[in-house]
Amino acid sequence: MSKLTIADVSKIFSTTVAVDTFSLDVADGELVCLLGPSGSGKSTLLRMIGGFETPSSGSIRIDDEEVIHLPPEKRPTGMVFQSHALWTHMNVFQNLAFGLKLRRRPKAEIKERVEAVLDLVGLKGYGSRMTTQLSGGQQQRVALARSLVLEPKILLLDEPFASLDQHLRERLREEVRDIQQRLKITTLFVTHGQDEALALADRIVVMRDGRVEQVARPDMVYREPATPFVAGFIGTMNLIDGTVANGTFSRASFSVPLPVADGPATLAIRPEALSLTAGGQGIIHRVTDYGTHGLVDIDLPDGTRIKSMISDAKAFAAGQSVDLKPTAISAYRDNAVIYRTR
Repeated sequence: MSKLTIADVSKIFSTTVAVDTFSLDVADGELVCLLGPSGSGKSTLLRMIGGFETPSSGSIRIDDEEVIHLPPEKRPTGMVFQSHALWTHMNVFQNLAFGLKLRRRPKAEIKERVEAVLDLVGLKGYGSRMTTQLSGGQQQRVALARSLVLEPKILLLDEPFASLDQHLRERLREEVRDIQQRLKITTLFVTHGQDEALALADRIVVMRDGRVEQVARPDMVYREPATPFVAGFIGTMNLIDGTVANGTFSRASFSVPLPVADGPATLAIRPEALSLTAGGQGIIHRVTDYGTHGLVDIDLPDGTRIKSMISDAKAFAAGQSVDLKPTAISAYRDNAVIYRTR
């Protein structure tokens, strides 16, 4: 059993607060994605768990044992970096065996474990290759194998696929998820890619300015975002600022029944939850045909632009007037949910 407990961890660089009183419990065998924009503190947090940064305050425990005082090589963690960080003067086998040699493992055990982990990541027979002879995807597999061969309790992945092309990223993230589930290893995965987090995670932690905005399952983060920031950051979202009066939200000619107290509000509507019918005060700016669906950009009279997803891109055309009807909404005020339909 390997669980990770982060309690009130902060990191301050000079006058900059990179991570602000962050707390999280990661269960045994769970894969948690830390998701957020650049500068949100997710990589700094991962580096503190791995021992490459020292927290300004707080506690990090693995299986209820404090690890803050331990250097990286003494922690039961394995970290995979975006840059691969492979030794180019060593071949693949030597890269993987290095950590085991430092731990003074017998030669026969080193050989057995290295060959087993190469097989696990799909690189059986690649031990004699130099790392410079490998593709980017193969190098990332070696970086993953180098962490796994040490049999860490906690696997830390810091945007490992960011430098790879989209198709390779998608293939590798599926492989990593399969390996993680097979080994049942507790994993933290840092990414700024929403699709990556939605595809990989058991839970997603959305971070902003070093703090947690929301922690939830991927489907909950997508369908029930806790704040306007999460709503706008995950997937495509129409965020419409307006005013509620007498139970109706209004912005330009767009209005929706909203049974909340009068005042300002922000409406969040997914494109797939906004249906169109001919006639109305919205004017279609553009229709984009993605083959499987169409995406319609619509301008309201005041210039506000919103998007609707339709099943048939040929059903509407630029310049056409349309009426808009949301089928599911979230409404926010003062950074909190005040109303939601599904």
